[in-house]
This record gives sequence, C-alpha cells and structure tokens, in this order.
Amino acid sequence: MSEESPAREPIGEDARIDALEERLKAAREREEQRNRPQVQGADANYRLGNQVLAQLIGGPLGGAVIGWAIDRLAGTSPWGLLVMLFFGIIVAFRNIIRISNRRPD
Repeated sequence: MSEESPAREPIGEDARIDALEERLKAAREREEQRNRPQVQGADANYRLGNQVLAQLIGGPLGGAVIGWAIDRLAGTSPWGLLVMLFFGIIVAFRNIIRISNRRPD
C-alpha cells in the first residue's frame, strides 16, 4: 500500500495567489502610510490650551505665594494673601482674554 501514489497530487502554489499577496502587501503599506499622523509635534490649538491652563494655574498660585510672603514679612495675615490672590486671578483672566483676542497666525 505504501507503494501506491495518492489519487491526487498536491496542488502547487499558483502564480495568481503570489501576485494577490504582493498586491495586498502593497495596499497595506499604502494604507499605513495614509493613516500615519501628518502633524509632527503639537498643533496650535494644543499649545493655546496649554498656555491658557498655565495662566489659570500660575496666576492665582503666584499671587498666593507673593501674598503669603508679604503676610510673613509684614504680619498682615491674611490680608496680603487675599489681596494678592485676587490680583493673581485678575491678571490670569486678563491674560486669557488677551490670548483669546489674538488673531490666528
């Protein structure tokens, strides 16, 4: 029995399958190239948002630190802290309004 050949011979690779695989590979590479992000680094809106956030955090925080230092030196607790915190908030909002009124580049 082992000397008999099988009824069917195994089918060899078809040239059409190889061509199809090459075309699929090329199409995948083109699709990856097309879907790859084109922007290198942060865009303008992201930078603008970070700038506004920095103003919202830095203004009041800076005013509070300066007010705390004034209170420690002059002994006017808590008025120096409150006044400078208020000024820090005003400066932060003024800077945000300036940023928002700027024309886009």
